[in-house]
Amino acid sequence: MLNGKVIVLGVTGGIAAYKAATLCSRLVQRGADVHVIMSESAKQFITELTLQTLTKNPVYSDTFDERDPSVVSHIHLADLADLVLVAPATANVIGKMAHGLADDMLTTTLLATTAPVMISPAMNVHMYTHPAVMANMETLVSRGVGMIEPGEGLLACGYIGKGRMEEPDSIVEVVERFFSERNSEPAVKLDKGGDHSMEANLLHGKKVLVTAGGTIERIDPVRYITNDSSGKMGFAIAKVAKQLGANVHLIAAHTDEAPPADLNVERVGSAEEMYEAVLRQFADSDIVIKAAAVADYRPAQVATSKLKKLGETMTLELVKTTDILENLGQRKSSQFLIGFAAETNSVEAFAREKLERKNCDLLVANDVSQEGAGFRTETNRVQIYDAKGLVLDLPLMAKEEVAEQLLKLAAERLGRRSS
Repeated sequence: MLNGKVIVLGVTGGIAAYKAATLCSRLVQRGADVHVIMSESAKQFITELTLQTLTKNPVYSDTFDERDPSVVSHIHLADLADLVLVAPATANVIGKMAHGLADDMLTTTLLATTAPVMISPAMNVHMYTHPAVMANMETLVSRGVGMIEPGEGLLACGYIGKGRMEEPDSIVEVVERFFSERNSEPAVKLDKGGDHSMEANLLHGKKVLVTAGGTIERIDPVRYITNDSSGKMGFAIAKVAKQLGANVHLIAAHTDEAPPADLNVERVGSAEEMYEAVLRQFADSDIVIKAAAVADYRPAQVATSKLKKLGETMTLELVKTTDILENLGQRKSSQFLIGFAAETNSVEAFAREKLERKNCDLLVANDVSQEGAGFRTETNRVQIYDAKGLVLDLPLMAKEEVAEQLLKLAAERLGRRSS
């Protein structure tokens, strides 16, 4: 799959830079033509000679070290690349990329390329979860940069947590899958400007109703029950649906971040508020995608003032909330209804039972215990079911890519129904 592909590998200055040697070796073994650009700090951890020997190509680190007078090196590499991969990507280079800074060979190449870009972050767990770093990563993802999430474990600094650069073999698998999916010509393609070119207009004239985030069920004015949903999957679906020409109405509960720009967004809090908001939009919707994580139970009584600590235990009585998806399944006429099921075991059995019980047209299921497929990640790994069984089994991919595949399938099914 990588035979003949030109991969520009950016190596920046973290202890994980030593993994670049293995990564280069694996990519070259798969047939890739690898060109390495190192930051000055990366050379404190691994030598240019090591990576030059493994790739059989010159290694670049100085913007002004022009070795071929017929080309400008950073522009030449930017144009040559089929993919630019930054691994490891430090907090520093992520910040530079997010803000369009170009003060060395790597960042000038990144700013000049129109090729797809992937990054594999690596840093201390507290750095990784710092709001500034998280915001910078979200900015990059929103621009189409692929994010290879770091793993969890013992870090070089002695901390245990998330921030360890993904292993080279896993990175190579992600890169191979990227080119495999690209060769299979998915329904939505990115042009050089980053906009979706249409096989697009795929949903032109259709109203798509999307729910996202986790509902909040109040206990008292300062406490509530919620769940781990971040809203990222619902946001990705809403964003891609709009790019495909749909009229999108997004109903969002509690989320980790702001919704995508230029969307019609309605904010709600509780399951009951979401139910009422969905019913107001349901009748004239063509596709309804319930990606929100709605609470199954709520407190029977909501205290009007803060509950005080009075003893060693406290009993909280819960009552069932309205099952929005099941209610929509009973009400639907021409609407194409898609539900989600986040499971930790027996995924297929639970998914098929839920699809039938709630009268969905498609059910998207995922095992949230799998790394990269749960809440608050930029990626997902899902299986899509209909009444006959498994329709699509998607590998780990960015949530926007999952959204593309799901919306393509929904559009095909809706078109078939109409005809």
